[in-house]
Amino acid sequence: MKQSTGESTLNPLSAPSRARVLAVANQKGGVGKTTTTISLGAALAVLEKKVLLVDFDPQGNTTGGLGVDKAALRSTAYDWLVGHASFEDVARGTDLPCLTLVPASRELVGAEVELVGAERREYRLAERLAAVRDRFDYVFIDCPPSLGLLTVNALTAADEVLVPIQCEYFALEGVSELLATIERIRETLNPTLSVTGVVATMWDGGTNLSKQVLDEIRRFFGPKLFTHVVPRNVRLGEAPSFGKPIFLYDVKSRGAEAYLGIAREMLQRELAALAPPVAIPG
Repeated sequence: MKQSTGESTLNPLSAPSRARVLAVANQKGGVGKTTTTISLGAALAVLEKKVLLVDFDPQGNTTGGLGVDKAALRSTAYDWLVGHASFEDVARGTDLPCLTLVPASRELVGAEVELVGAERREYRLAERLAAVRDRFDYVFIDCPPSLGLLTVNALTAADEVLVPIQCEYFALEGVSELLATIERIRETLNPTLSVTGVVATMWDGGTNLSKQVLDEIRRFFGPKLFTHVVPRNVRLGEAPSFGKPIFLYDVKSRGAEAYLGIAREMLQRELAALAPPVAIPG
């Protein structure tokens, strides 16, 4: 596995902006959450958007998937969260000039314990991001597959939630629990939080099951479901073992095409939301 060096340079900054902060969440494991975090973030970086990936999962799969040796890290998301290190100490450049990573390791588990009695414990990540979000266009937070304090921090810090759902049996299992958690966060900690999009993953167009499940997801989420779906793709599965986002591993793969399509959909939706309303003649 390729190891990133600790000497990577952070992204050059341009005109100040306020990043869209998206928590990539689904407490069900194996749904393509980390693949979506890396690949969608990388797709936007390829489109020259400044992107920050925050690995907030103690498993550190986003970190490993970008070729970082977790054992060699001197400071991680844990140190940044609890105040032992600055953003500059923790953030690392990647092989894509517009993509920056805050890495994670197993010690992030300790944050759940250490923050239990802390004041404003649910706002720690929000407070850390507030100081740096004007440096980026997008921030993606890879949440752990649980609904504990780390996920609560991510949902409190986020503007939006992105939900990956696999096109397999029991696809919507647990989604109602996630939506209930989002509603509780909205009522108590983050009133503007919303589910902004749903990514259908592990699509197999050759099976009736995938088609039926996709129809079910579409009925449940309506227009929040992105038109582009992510297929089962060997190259997409191989890329993390080489420490590369799919666009540096096989840009012509079906997986790369799917995530690039979703990134373009995100940008189109953003433009549509910003467009002034059209006056209808009386």
